[in-house]
Amino acid sequence: MSEMSDLYQELILDHKRNPRNFRDMPDATRAVDGHNPLCGDQLRLFVKVADGRVEDVSFIGVGCAISVASASMLTEAVRGKTVEEAQRLFAEMHDLLTSDHPHTDPAELGSLGALAGVHEYPMRVKCATLSWHTLDTALTGDEESVTTE
Repeated sequence: MSEMSDLYQELILDHKRNPRNFRDMPDATRAVDGHNPLCGDQLRLFVKVADGRVEDVSFIGVGCAISVASASMLTEAVRGKTVEEAQRLFAEMHDLLTSDHPHTDPAELGSLGALAGVHEYPMRVKCATLSWHTLDTALTGDEESVTTE
């Protein structure tokens, strides 16, 4: 097993077992539901935006290890970023996870780069991208539910 594959597995398991920012946020400025009907992943993502910056972000829900881990890692990565920086990160993650020839270098994404391994499992890509699409919807100010279908 490669070093990147080992890192991928360790991070996924750690974030699944101990999800960061797994909590309701009553004072969120935006809250969006996301659902992956293929495997049953469901989450509600809360974002608190103030002065054009993601002041706080959290989630609640149920899902497979990849879905929960991706949401947990997302919350750590976008807190404190401007809305534009968070949207750029969404685009980079979408490219990394869905493209056969991504322009995004996983090494430049820090621990998020470990999610690049999901691309090897096409059935799991929607699990990993659910929280990111939900974030993108929340950042545009839309509170409509997100589905991966």
